[in-house]
Amino acid sequence: MGITLDGDALQFIATFEAVTGADASDCVVEDDRLLLVVAPGDMPDAIGPGGAHVREFEEQVGREVKLVEDSDDPADFVANALAPAAVYNVTISEGDETVAYVEVAQEDHGVAIGRGGRTIEAARTLAGRHFDIDDIQLT
Repeated sequence: MGITLDGDALQFIATFEAVTGADASDCVVEDDRLLLVVAPGDMPDAIGPGGAHVREFEEQVGREVKLVEDSDDPADFVANALAPAAVYNVTISEGDETVAYVEVAQEDHGVAIGRGGRTIEAARTLAGRHFDIDDIQLT
């Protein structure tokens, strides 16, 4: 499945990589934030000591940034997209729709959903782009 990046997304990725030294493979541009998919193993560089790299990037672009570590495994990718929530298990069900059922620690449901549903919506957007997953449901 190919992901198409527009000029703005490509520019944000180039700036992100220059600031952090981490590689990014995808960028979704929303009104007030960016969703960036970071190469596996590059998350420490992307965040930086005490969050310095990601904060510097956010200041340069004037937007909030959500970082998600990439994975070739759809279940791992969904779990990464819901971080920092404690995800115990992800089951992908394929039928008329492809749905990821995610078992999250009860005390982390709010973290997985995010303020105004922003975390789970970001996870749905990215899982759809990368793995054709139609929905994510918390259990």
